[in-house]
Amino acid sequence: MDFAGIGLRMKSETPDGGDVFDIDRIRQIVELMEQHELNEVDLQQGEDRIKLTRGGTAPAMIPAPVAAPPVAAAPAAPSAAPAASGGDAPADTAGTITINSPMVGTFYSKANPESPPFVQVGDVVGEDTVVCIVEAMKVFNEIPAECRGKIVEVLVGDQQAVDFGKPLFRVQVDG
Repeated sequence: MDFAGIGLRMKSETPDGGDVFDIDRIRQIVELMEQHELNEVDLQQGEDRIKLTRGGTAPAMIPAPVAAPPVAAAPAAPSAAPAASGGDAPADTAGTITINSPMVGTFYSKANPESPPFVQVGDVVGEDTVVCIVEAMKVFNEIPAECRGKIVEVLVGDQQAVDFGKPLFRVQVDG
């Protein structure tokens, strides 16, 4: 087993020749996830793949991809891809990037109901500027902008559920 960041990788067969999808082995992996505060484990054996995620989503059994998908999102990293919001995005997105959700959870634009929003359209942000909170499993995670620029659009409503990689803000980048 290799604990690198939040991932856990295993060979398709265990040293004793057992199946990695054995229920007892999955229970052991879940215990290891809890002990080491891992959020996600992705296992593959032949054409079968299982992804275990903590935080309210059930394990999913899906076929293994033949080739790596062309799109990969970095947690909380700004993305140059336009938001897929069903045509609600402004026509001119040139020179903008999105700040994406690093996890599944609930989006909060302010620290508490009486506080002003962390950021609003027109605000200038730096890499360490907290732009929102995403609550997952009763943990309130402050999300930094991780870029420099001006907020040009807020793409999510307060207290709305968000998925991993969902665009939260559109930023006109400096430069």
